[in-house]
Amino acid sequence: MIDALVTGVSWLLVITRTIAGICLLGSVAINFANIIGRYFFSVSIPWAEEIMLFLMVGCVFTGCCAVAWEGRQIRMDVVLGMLPAKARSLLELLSELVLIATAAAVTAFAWPVIAQLAAFDERSQAANFPLVIPQAMIPIGYTLMALLVAVRLMRAPRRAGGSDATH
Repeated sequence: MIDALVTGVSWLLVITRTIAGICLLGSVAINFANIIGRYFFSVSIPWAEEIMLFLMVGCVFTGCCAVAWEGRQIRMDVVLGMLPAKARSLLELLSELVLIATAAAVTAFAWPVIAQLAAFDERSQAANFPLVIPQAMIPIGYTLMALLVAVRLMRAPRRAGGSDATH
């Protein structure tokens, strides 16, 4: 069963990396078009800043999935390097469990806000873009991160040695 989950994770990572790449390329393309318009034609795109911001939110919260799967999220690990292997493993596990709990909390608190944005059809000022889409990327990204970390933790004991299961 774990092998099937890991295969599913591989496909999920391909999808999330592709979405992150498309969002980043879209943001760069809009920025480039806005620069050309502003400096060569004296006309800027009024909605460019908003859409670039929304694309960057999409890029970050889909790109974080690969980071979570590889266990390379930001953490204070200077002290971990000085600890004995057993204590280090326990603190790393605690860190992963805190990540999952935090992601669950963010997701739980975000969904009511997203439901209100959708119900009231809130839109951005310049682009008239539905705010529910970029706002939904946050709990979606956190949920995927939590699931990926959970799968990685389930897979960890099966690897040789068990201590370097995240990389």
